[in-house]
Amino acid sequence: MTRLPRFYPIFDSSDWLRRALPLGVKLVQIRIKDLPPARLLGELALCQKLCREHGATLVVNDHWRAAIDLGCDFIHLGQEDLDEADIPAIRKAGLRLGVSTHDHAELDRALALEPDYIALGPVWPTILKKMKWERQGLERVSEWRRLVGAIPLVAIGGVTPERALQAFRAGADIASAVTDITLNPDPEARIGEWLKVTQ
Repeated sequence: MTRLPRFYPIFDSSDWLRRALPLGVKLVQIRIKDLPPARLLGELALCQKLCREHGATLVVNDHWRAAIDLGCDFIHLGQEDLDEADIPAIRKAGLRLGVSTHDHAELDRALALEPDYIALGPVWPTILKKMKWERQGLERVSEWRRLVGAIPLVAIGGVTPERALQAFRAGADIASAVTDITLNPDPEARIGEWLKVTQ
């Protein structure tokens, strides 16, 4: 398994990438909802260009067809996305794959795909979206660590720089953040704090 950077922010536009990548972010997910196909393709292409210019890995959330068309490197799929995704086509295109998990059945499904990382969440309560899952907690992080073997494990949901250190001690390899950065009054400074604890 290729070792991935430990800090993994998630953004919804290339504008955020323009702010984050020059600071030293090396792994980033672009999660875009509700854009018409032509605009979506253009935005993903721009994100890919920005990441390549900064030597960063771009992970495209959900839009696996566009990721294949653009020659992207990495795709992230939620459990609902897996229902419709053509995994053989994704693998044939050489895309690496990350998968979200929340319970044992989803973990079994993800492990069968031999993904390049497995995400567990929400580790802490999150305001990002309404979820049917309760807080997973650090005990679940440690349990997932045992179950996933050598596959990189991403902790997501309510993570802050301080909590990232707890997640790492519990067995996570990577910590992911969304609103801790995007809702921060000084996102650049917050990214700096993240980079400090995840180097």
